[in-house]
Parts: sequence; structure tokens; C-alpha cells
Amino acid sequence: MDESFNEKMHEKLVNMKKEIIKSLISESEDFREIIEDLDPKDLADIAADDIDRKTIEALSTSEIKRLRMIDSAISRMENGKYGICVKCNKKIPKERLEAIPYTPMCVSCKTSDERRNR
Repeated sequence: MDESFNEKMHEKLVNMKKEIIKSLISESEDFREIIEDLDPKDLADIAADDIDRKTIEALSTSEIKRLRMIDSAISRMENGKYGICVKCNKKIPKERLEAIPYTPMCVSCKTSDERRNR
């Protein structure tokens, strides 16, 4: 990968990371508000609160996973491995990296990985 492309991707990854962190902080405050608002209620209200909590937890879990993938991509950049598939060691096309800057795999390996996990 050329240096200017890597710089562009690094900036994109750092910005994505900042947005996720802001989102997690916001969700955490929402989660805190839900818990603080809990008081003796009827079963329907408790169930609705539980659904809200689980939704926030699920969002946070997926965002945390994305954050880890972004950190991993930044590490691969620092180690000179960015843009190289972790499975087959082939170059990941720039178009794929522009679409998903934190992707660790080429399309072929990702597709076979998803088929295996079905």
C-alpha cells in the first residue's frame, strides 16, 4: 500500500474510533438513566425496561467489537501488515479497505469464514 493511502485510512480509522467512543459514552449515560428510573412498577413496565437495557447492551457489544477491530487495524498499520489478509496473506483490494477500513480479511477468506460459521 502506498503511504498516502495508509495515512488516509489511518485518519479514517481514528475518526471511526472517536465516534464509537462518543457513542458508547452516550449509551452508557442512557443505560445509567434507565437503571436510575427503575422503581416499583408493573410487570409490563419492568419487561419494557429490561428490553431497553438489553438493546443498549447489544449495541454496546457490537460497538466494542468494532472498536477492537479498529484497534487491530491500527496495530497492523504500525506493523506494516495493514491491507494484507490475515488468513491467506494476499493483498486486500483498496476498494474493500475504503468500504471497511478495519477489515482483516479479503473478500474470499471472509466469505469462506462466514460459510463455515453458519
